[in-house]
Amino acid sequence: MFTCKEYRRVQSLEEAWTLNQKRSNLLLGGMLWTKMGQRNVQTAIDLSALGLDQIEEDAEEFRIGCMVTLRQLETDEALNTYTDGAVRESVRHIVGVQFRNSATVGGSVFGRFGFSDVLTMLLALDSYVELYKGGIVPMAEFAASPRDRDILVRVIIRKTPGRFAYQSMRNTKTDFPTLACAAALIDGKVRVSIGARPQRAMLLTDETGILKDGITQESTAAFGMYAADHIPVGTNLRGSAEYRRELVKVLTKRACLALV
Repeated sequence: MFTCKEYRRVQSLEEAWTLNQKRSNLLLGGMLWTKMGQRNVQTAIDLSALGLDQIEEDAEEFRIGCMVTLRQLETDEALNTYTDGAVRESVRHIVGVQFRNSATVGGSVFGRFGFSDVLTMLLALDSYVELYKGGIVPMAEFAASPRDRDILVRVIIRKTPGRFAYQSMRNTKTDFPTLACAAALIDGKVRVSIGARPQRAMLLTDETGILKDGITQESTAAFGMYAADHIPVGTNLRGSAEYRRELVKVLTKRACLALV
């Protein structure tokens, strides 16, 4: 468990940002991973009073506040209609409903965890993060950057026309993924995001045009081989690098075939 000396339910992002510049302070999300660790915190910073727990939609984009829960992602009909159910598929295996009712989008994305289904899914979409000081940053750029003391305010998903799919392999139903794969067909081009490598998710596009003549059994198998050659994988308790390399081939093929 962790301990804190002071709790602050902030009334503005500026107040939260100022407090968060001190390394001994901690910005709270759902606290599900935090409470499992050992840490002494000077001030725990709570953003729950700032109205950042809603999914907003207009004709051009979805705006997902950092305090939106994974369960809200799972049940939002408009978001899942746009993504062909891929967002729902990406979160529905995460532990259980009680967990998803507490875990937040902000915590899942800002942590850049290697096992994150959420980050893997968002990388495949035309998505961005809105940082309090850093402004709007493409998700791929954000995912590759080191952690800092800025505040993730919301995630933005632009309604770029496309098709989307999500695949994962788990040793047990509610476990972390051994490997995760999100695929998107946008503007006639396919791109895949591979997560749980076990490092943080990476995005790969079909730069060589393997799928330019159509998404077929043969072309997706070839693209799976291409992905396995270009996405580095490693070994941990859930699987070896060799096993993950085979999973990259299989899940990439399955996800791409689901786009048609």
